[in-house]
Order: sequence, then structure tokens, then C-alpha cells
Amino acid sequence: MRLLSQSIKGKQYYLWRAVDCEGKVLDILMQRQRDTKAAKRFFRKLLKQQGFVPRVIVTDKLKSYEAAKNQMLKSVEHRQHKGLNNRAENSHQPTRMRERRMRKFKSPGQAQRFLSAFEPIRDHFHPKQHQLTAQHYRQQLRQRFQDWREIARLNSVA
Repeated sequence: MRLLSQSIKGKQYYLWRAVDCEGKVLDILMQRQRDTKAAKRFFRKLLKQQGFVPRVIVTDKLKSYEAAKNQMLKSVEHRQHKGLNNRAENSHQPTRMRERRMRKFKSPGQAQRFLSAFEPIRDHFHPKQHQLTAQHYRQQLRQRFQDWREIARLNSVA
């Protein structure tokens, strides 16, 4: 899990993000606070969406994670370490680049809506290239674009 600071209209917001062991973004939540109550809200939302309790969670050293975990997820192993959290740290890079192109977010609601849609779409069009052969990567990308055309009904328009 990763927490990122964000300023919108002069107010500080925090982007809470959960990433699985393969680097796939599980959930994103914008909140004004970064206290135990906010961490519990994020855990609750994440657990509800995932439908199961993880065996291990890895976070940065924010004390709110530990307090929320102790209240909600007593049986879960918690690892707090700067280096172990790199998957979540790196998952922010595409978001930051896109935000720069958009010239910042205008409101927390707009940021939440955008980020909730952006991550799944981005993951769909960016397969893990380093794990695939060139031929398999091209084949997978062609298939994903075909799926997108069918979902967006672009074939019937053209």
C-alpha cells in the first residue's frame, strides 16, 4: 500500500493505493486525512472489493497502517519497510505523468473518478512486456485492442 500527497485547490489530499504482488492496482481512494480512521476506511473498501483477507500486507512506515491493521486485520502479517513497498511506489508513475498532462486535478471527486477508471484501462493496454516474448506481446496487444473495439462498439460504426 502506498500513500501519496496531492494538492487540489490549495488543500492537501492523500491518494491511498493498494497494489498486489504482481504490480496490479487493486484500489485507489482520495481522502483528506491520513490517520487511523482514514486507513480503516481504505482497508474496509479494499476488503469489500476483494472479497478475501490477504495473508500479508506491505506498507510504508506510516503508523496509521499499523493501528488500523491491529483493529481490523489481527491475523494478517504486516511488513513495514521502505524497500519492500517498491511495487506500490512505482505504480504512481503513470498516474503522475497523466496528471501532469491534465494540468492537475480540479477537484477530489474528479480525481477519484478519473483514477478509478484510468488504472484498469491503462492495465488493459499495457501488458507486462518484460514477461512476454515479442511475438506473444504483439498477439496479446492485438487481442486487447480487438476486445476494446468490441466493448466500445467501434467495429459497427466503422
